[in-house]
Amino acid sequence: MQFIDRYPIIVTDKFAECRDFWTRHLSFAVLFENDWFVLMQADGASMAFMSPSHPSYPPGPEAYFAGSSMELEVKDAAAALAEMQATGKEPDYPLTDEPFGQRRFSIKDPSGLWINVVQQL
Repeated sequence: MQFIDRYPIIVTDKFAECRDFWTRHLSFAVLFENDWFVLMQADGASMAFMSPSHPSYPPGPEAYFAGSSMELEVKDAAAALAEMQATGKEPDYPLTDEPFGQRRFSIKDPSGLWINVVQQL
């Protein structure tokens, strides 16, 4: 299999709010957008949000609910936190050196998706 891209699609009725959140606080850029879907990318990492009003719904993907998280691995978690805080967003889980070898902080986007920004120590 030869992939062109790979990305999760989060189904949420707050997909426009998610687009704005990921653009403002996590430096993602919109690659494609229409009334029910937005594809975003930053530094080669892609993700998408889709409204439950997607033409294939139902049947189709269920709306997002807790149980998943998105890992954003960075070289310097403290620098990433400072960059995000400069946009006005504070972490939901503070910058922490974890006993399992990671420095991380976490935030939630408007869909409720838990986002871990992680540096391997």
